[in-house]
This record gives sequence, C-alpha cells and structure tokens, in this order.
Amino acid sequence: MRILVAPDKFKGSMTGLQAGDAMRAGLLRVWPDAQVEVVPVADGGDGTATALLDAVGGRRVPRTVCGPDGRPVDAWFALLGDGGTAVVELAAASGLALMPVGKNDPLTATTFGTGELVLGALEAGGRRVVLAIGGSATNDAGAGALSALGARLLDIHGDEVPRGGAALARLETIDDAALVERIRSVTIEIACDVDNPLVGPNGASAIYGPQKGATPDDVRVLDAALSHFADVVGRKTGVDVRNVPGGGAAGGSAAGFLALAGAQLIPGANLVFDVIDFERRLDGVSLVVTGEGKLDRQTLSGKAPFAVARAAAQRGIPAVAVAGTVDLRGDDLEKLHLLAAEPLVTGTPTAEDMHRAPYLTADAAERLARRLKDSLP
Repeated sequence: MRILVAPDKFKGSMTGLQAGDAMRAGLLRVWPDAQVEVVPVADGGDGTATALLDAVGGRRVPRTVCGPDGRPVDAWFALLGDGGTAVVELAAASGLALMPVGKNDPLTATTFGTGELVLGALEAGGRRVVLAIGGSATNDAGAGALSALGARLLDIHGDEVPRGGAALARLETIDDAALVERIRSVTIEIACDVDNPLVGPNGASAIYGPQKGATPDDVRVLDAALSHFADVVGRKTGVDVRNVPGGGAAGGSAAGFLALAGAQLIPGANLVFDVIDFERRLDGVSLVVTGEGKLDRQTLSGKAPFAVARAAAQRGIPAVAVAGTVDLRGDDLEKLHLLAAEPLVTGTPTAEDMHRAPYLTADAAERLARRLKDSLP
C-alpha cells in the first residue's frame, strides 16, 4: 500500500514536514508495511519557501535587506535543488509581521527589500523566480522591489520618487532599461490567490490598506496614487493593470510586476504543485493524507489541503485530513473532496496542545487510519 502524506504547515506549531512526519508515524502504527511518502505543500502564503525546500531540497540563502520602514532586516530566499529555481517570500523582507503592532505606515512602506531578495536570487543563478506575496506591509505596487531590480521611477524633474505608495502620485515616467536587461532570461511567477484589482472600492488600498494601518484618508491617497501609477505604466508599456484580477495583491505588487517585469500570476497551490511535480507523486498511491492547522470553510477558497484533495479526487484516490481543529458543517467534507477529517483536539487548542502537536498529530493519524482500515486495501 502506498500513501502520500501532503500537509501544509500547522501555523504556530509545525512545518508541513514536521506535521507530515508525525502523520507518517501514526499511519505506520496501523499499516506497518505501507510505503509512506511525505511531501509538504503550501498555497503561496508564508511558509511556501520552507515547504518547497522540504519537498524538493535545496538551500536557504541569507540576506540583510531593506525592511518595510527602511531599516535593515535579516531575511532569506530559497534556492531549490535544481539550482535554477528560487523562491522569494515578500513577507520575509516587506511583511507586516516585521513591524511592531500599530507602527506600520502604509503611505511610506516599501517593497525595496523584496527586490533585493529577488536580485540576490538572480545573482545566485536563479532563472525561475517563484514569488510568494502574502502578508505584505506595503501598498506601493511593487515599485520599491522593481527599483531595487533596476527600474527608475522618476518625477517631473527627472529625480527618483521617494519610496512608498503615496509618493507614486508624483510619478511622471519610468526608465526600465536596466530592469529589462537584468530579467531578460528570467521567468517570474507570482503566487496569487486573490482577485482584487489594483484600484477602486475592491482594490488594494480599500480592501487591504486598513489592515496595514491606513486611515480612510490614507486609503483615498493611496488609491489615487496607485491609479496614477497605472496611468503612467499604461503609457509606458501599453499594459492596463488597473482592473486585472489579482493585480491588487500585496498592495498592488502583483500589478507592478505583471506590467514591468512580465510576471505571471498563478494560483498559489497550482504553482507549488508544479514545482514539486505533485501529479507524478500521485502515481500508484492508494490513499492521500493532507492537513493544516485549522480545517474550515475557508479551506475551500483554494488553500493547500483543498487543492491536494481535489487533485486526488481527479485521479480517483481517496483523501483524508488531519488538522489541529476541524470546523466543518454538513456536506463540507464532500465539497473538500475529503472522505474523513480527524482533529488533534476538540475545542480551542491550548499552549500545551501546541507544544505537543507532533505527538497529537501522530495519534490523530492513527485514529483516522483505524477508522479507514476495513475500507481500504
């Protein structure tokens, strides 16, 4: 019997690999002769670089870069085992979690450090850059990152505009010659799971700005600045990024990279699955086990466990899940393509539960396997 264990991280307690190893231990208590492969997955959010490293091998490359407020931060990118694929998490350099609570300024926050990470990845030999853009502190349309890669964003006097989203209102023209030359033979793929446009009532500033500290006045300033950015970019490239679905992701970084760096916007789980060759890993498998910290209706929105179970269902392979908590109703399991789901605990996990997560995960996997034993070969 071959079993594929493909969990996402259990946020705050285990990486996907740690969770998968614990599940494997529990499954082997019931099926000691089974061949169990552990392949961590992710959906393009934080933890994607770690999951891909654990799935296909490679190394972390540390860099000290510019943080969202201009102060240096210690970050890293992943160079995967093929030597040509690099994974950069925007949150590592430009993330809201890097800022003290209540101290982020979305008017001036910059993605410059993300661009420094991408530049480091190119210098290390990366020719395919996977950019995971969740968790940003920024609203600058990726302008900071693009400038770190060589783009010059100039005002009416020919001076570079300051960093941050608000300053884009002063943008007059873009000199992208150095950027184009630098990424000429590079593919940039952005893990993007939202459909918000760059501007407007459902755009980057209106929907995500308040989470980053934007007041109603700030939102109006930022939305107008991003609208002006779209106008300038449109004149420069002929690409209208104003209403592109997903262009508003990460404060408009998706739109900026789409227009000026030729990036592709790809659903996060799909992008991860392509990198790890997930379809091939399903060959000959009798059971798929997935999981995450909390399995609920939001999982249906494209999170990794849903993508895993859907891929298994398309191959006629039963899929089950182990999760920290399971908050599902009625036919939700069927919608998730799951045969069953087993929680680590009932109720809200305690600090002790989080500490004991690997042991609880192994026990939950064992309970799940015993429930399934008579119905599987």
